[in-house]
Amino acid sequence: MSGLDRKNLQLLDLLQQDGRISNARLAEALSLSETPCWRRLKRLEQDGVISGYQATLDRKRLGLGVMAFVQLNCMAHDATTVAAFEKVVIDSPNILSCHNTTGDDDFLLMVVARDLEDYSDFIERVLRRLPGVTNIRSSLSLREIKSTNRLPLG
Repeated sequence: MSGLDRKNLQLLDLLQQDGRISNARLAEALSLSETPCWRRLKRLEQDGVISGYQATLDRKRLGLGVMAFVQLNCMAHDATTVAAFEKVVIDSPNILSCHNTTGDDDFLLMVVARDLEDYSDFIERVLRRLPGVTNIRSSLSLREIKSTNRLPLG
């Protein structure tokens, strides 16, 4: 967080709480006039500190009742296989996140599906066809206790 002063951190925290906050309300909360506040916001966007804005949706209300954490092992790590693997992961809307990890598994994916049948179909149709994958293990979420994209800024 180097290069970010206290006002910038406050601005970012306010945006994490409400991405639709108006510049007027943001400026008021930061004790700034609107033009300097708007300049700070634009600078944070241009510098890539703010990478975008999006609505937070309720997956269950949208019919995505299954959340799974999937551990994958791969036998091949050459550039061609990795590129093909990453393309499939990036193109799959069911995969919410994918992390290359340390430990026994090579990748950890967060996957959503409508129900267990849909999840099973996703495993067969997408994950089992991923290049280089040798092992797939799933852990289904029984109950979500915390889910956030908010970063600690304090």
